Amino acid sequence: MSFFSKLFRRRWQLPFYKKTNGSIGNVAIIGSGSWATAIAKIVIEHTHYIGWYMRSQEKISNFKLYGHNPGYLTSTHFNIDEIDFYTDINKIINDFDTLIFVIPSPYLKDLLDKITINIKDKNIIIAIKGLVPGENLTCSEYIHQKFKVNYEQLAIIGGPSHSEEVAMERLTYLTVGCSNEQKAENICKILRSNYIKAKTSNDVLGIEYASVLKNVYAIAAGICDGLKYGDNFQAVLLSNAIAEMELFLTTIAPINRTISDSVYMGDQLVTGYSNFSRNRTFGTMIGRGYSIKSAQIEMQMIAEGYYGTKCMYEINKDIQAKMPILSSMYNILYKKADVKQEIILLTDSFR
Repeated sequence: MSFFSKLFRRRWQLPFYKKTNGSIGNVAIIGSGSWATAIAKIVIEHTHYIGWYMRSQEKISNFKLYGHNPGYLTSTHFNIDEIDFYTDINKIINDFDTLIFVIPSPYLKDLLDKITINIKDKNIIIAIKGLVPGENLTCSEYIHQKFKVNYEQLAIIGGPSHSEEVAMERLTYLTVGCSNEQKAENICKILRSNYIKAKTSNDVLGIEYASVLKNVYAIAAGICDGLKYGDNFQAVLLSNAIAEMELFLTTIAPINRTISDSVYMGDQLVTGYSNFSRNRTFGTMIGRGYSIKSAQIEMQMIAEGYYGTKCMYEINKDIQAKMPILSSMYNILYKKADVKQEIILLTDSFR
């Protein structure tokens, strides 16, 4: 596609290009993993044009050559003419109105440190299910503090949403959290399709924290699976995990919410039970006797719950909510507690 063709598409063919109150303008994806690829697929079906930031020029070259992400969801093909690829984070920020951050939370801080231009007027959508390690802040809190982005410009995408199932166009429910209801609804409009249902919420912090905790609890479910606990106990574990999640959310962000909503309980269930769950897989390996390091090496993918466990444990030191599952996971993952004995002790706290 020529430069002028791309300019024409960017200025006149996008349904949300002209920014009004709550509008999102043109959209860029920041990240190159499986969830980034799935979100790109969802968005581009509406906009027919996106920017896409990837660190690796080699990956971009292979993407252009084969028409798909060479590393993730390789059966998901794209029209390359509808994508402008970038390796310069500042250039893509300058060129686009709305930025969807979809990278593992341990890498977010380093990426944001590379940003040298003003992003206060940008719409920031966070599709990251983790906290910022070392800061113990949610991604929205960290971006707000670092760049002075107004909370009305910050949105969250949550819900039970394995990227593999999105790629296969299996029915998926997403929730967009934002303090600006109109902006949240406009974001929903570029997500909804025959296989994506999307609704709005104002519980930004609750969604962020729930998306972190569900990974911690999925590791616990995986550990119990690796230790050969059965379905009966898994049900008890996850029901107690949901109660623990609700207690924490009520303590740290006391607003009216229904914990059985898909963005809370639904996300917990799919992450705790599904074979697509990398956090459950990581936990299963620990339960089978793998060391933390060997499990991480063999997986070759980030298990966000490992980092989330430490962040949540440190946050809860101030909150002082009763969270025995979180404490047990911290003891196993960071204090090298005996896995079998820790789970036995944990069972005594359940009801």
